[in-house]
Amino acid sequence: MKSQIQPAVIKQFMDSRIHHQQMNVIHPPYHYEQQLLHAIQQGDFTLAKSLLGQINQLEGATLAKQPTRSKKNALIALCTLFTRSIIEGGVLAETAFHLSDACILEIEKASTLEQLNQLENSMLELFVDTLMKERAEIHYSYVVRKAISYIHQNILQDLSLEPIAQHVMIHPSYLSSKFKKEVGLPLTEFINKKRIEESTYFLQHTTTSISDISFLFKFCNQSYYTALFKKHIGMTPKEYRHVTQASI
Repeated sequence: MKSQIQPAVIKQFMDSRIHHQQMNVIHPPYHYEQQLLHAIQQGDFTLAKSLLGQINQLEGATLAKQPTRSKKNALIALCTLFTRSIIEGGVLAETAFHLSDACILEIEKASTLEQLNQLENSMLELFVDTLMKERAEIHYSYVVRKAISYIHQNILQDLSLEPIAQHVMIHPSYLSSKFKKEVGLPLTEFINKKRIEESTYFLQHTTTSISDISFLFKFCNQSYYTALFKKHIGMTPKEYRHVTQASI
């Protein structure tokens, strides 16, 4: 098998180099990539976005015959770099890989270059936000951080004190007391706040109905979801969708 594959890969490599030289196409300089990853690790979204823009101004390599497929391949490679970057920045590997998987699924669903370009910026913002949230929680005790990690990973599941305490392997009343003391919120309120924050992605980037979003995040009804959303975000889900989608 190796003898059949290797010559084909070498030929493709040489053909690609010749084509890129003829078309004056180069891959982004390595130091650009390193600066971008460093900016992400520092949580500097403004700088990271600027560097990504500079990279995109260069003539990119062709990674597939069809332009959208080529862009998708480039974004998947970029997603891998972002994932490694936030892991090195302190994000739990499992959290980073879950985010990567979700982004790749979104990349594959996109059908136009415009959608992919928008997704590129959204993806960068998601990775930086995830890193900054994780760092904000680093001063918590191991028990509380483990509980928060469990909540993040199961945000679309039914969540309550008992199974979370069982996962952390401490008594529910002790977890409840310790969580509120360190985080400043009761555990149930923290879960609802995180669900509201996660739901903003669906409002901004999908056409999923508000009632379906409230159901997806396990709120008992749309009215309750709307009331909590306004409490935490300062506007209703409908208003948030209108404002954020208008700015895209």
